[in-house]
Amino acid sequence: MRGFFAIGAEGISKPMNLGNLIRSAHAFGASFVFLVNADYAVRTARSDTSQAEFQLPVYDFASVAELQLPRGCRLVGCELVDEAVELPSFRHPHNAAYVFGPERSSLSPAMLARCDHVVRIPTRFCINLAVAGAVVMYDRVQSLGKFAARPLHVGGPIEALPDHVHGAIKRFSRRRPPGVEQT
Repeated sequence: MRGFFAIGAEGISKPMNLGNLIRSAHAFGASFVFLVNADYAVRTARSDTSQAEFQLPVYDFASVAELQLPRGCRLVGCELVDEAVELPSFRHPHNAAYVFGPERSSLSPAMLARCDHVVRIPTRFCINLAVAGAVVMYDRVQSLGKFAARPLHVGGPIEALPDHVHGAIKRFSRRRPPGVEQT
C-alpha cells in the first residue's frame, strides 16, 4: 500500500479510548498518532497494554491552530454531520491524517473547518471513539490494499491475486491519425 496515514483525536478525555486507539493504529500500520487539546490525564496515561505509544510517535498539540501535518497530508474528519461523505463511498487520500472528536461531543467548528474531507460511518448513532478509529482504518486498508476480489457467492472460491510485475516494458504502437499518409 502506498502513502501513509495517521490517527488523531481532538479533546479526548478517556485513557482507555486513547490506549485502544493507539493500539489499533499500531496494528493497522499508522505512521503516527496525534492529539489535539487532550485532557492532561490522558496524555500521561499508559492504558495501551501493547505499549504501542513506544513503537510509533505520538504528537501533542494544544489547539487546532497548532496542529502541524506533513506536507501533502490531507486531514480527514470523522463526524456525524449532514455534509459528510459516507465512509463506504469515500476514496481515501494516499497521505491522510484521520481525526475523531471527543467522547460525548463532536469535532470543534475550528477542526471541521481545517479538514480537507469529512466522512461518516453509516451508523444510527455515534460509536465509541476507538471503535470508530478501527472502522476507518480497516476501510482504508481494505480499499487501498491489494487484496483478491471477493467471491460472488457466499463461501465461493477465493481468487488469488495475479503476481505483481515490477517494471514491465510496455510497448505502444505509433498510429497515424486518420488522413495522414506515411512519407
